[in-house]
Amino acid sequence: QVQLVESGGGLVQAGGSLRLSCAASGLMFSIKAIAWYRQAPGKQRELVALISNGMNTNYADSVKGRFTISRDNAKKMSYLHMNSLKPEDTAVYYCTIPGSRNWGQGTQVTVSS
Repeated sequence: QVQLVESGGGLVQAGGSLRLSCAASGLMFSIKAIAWYRQAPGKQRELVALISNGMNTNYADSVKGRFTISRDNAKKMSYLHMNSLKPEDTAVYYCTIPGSRNWGQGTQVTVSS
C-alpha cells in the first residue's frame, strides 16, 4: 500500500523559509517522479514543483528561484525547500506520485505579512 506523509509546515513571516518533507512507503520510490502541489482556500490545487526519477526538475513560474525540490532515494524522501516566502504562498502543500491517485494528507503553510 502506497503511503505519502508530508511534514514541516507551519507559520512563518514573509521572507522566511521552510523545508517540507514527504516520506514515501510501499512503492519503488527511485523509479517514480515526485510532485508537490498546493491548494489555497477557494482556489484549485496547483502544481508547485516536480522532480523526475532522473533528477530533472520543473517549477511553477510563481516559485522559480525561491523553491527547490529534491529527493533522497535511499531514504524514500522528497523535500521542498522554500525561501523568500510570500503571503500568497499560504496553502496546504501535498506530495504525490504524478499520474497516480496517491496523495499525502497535506501540510499547512501560512505566511504572515
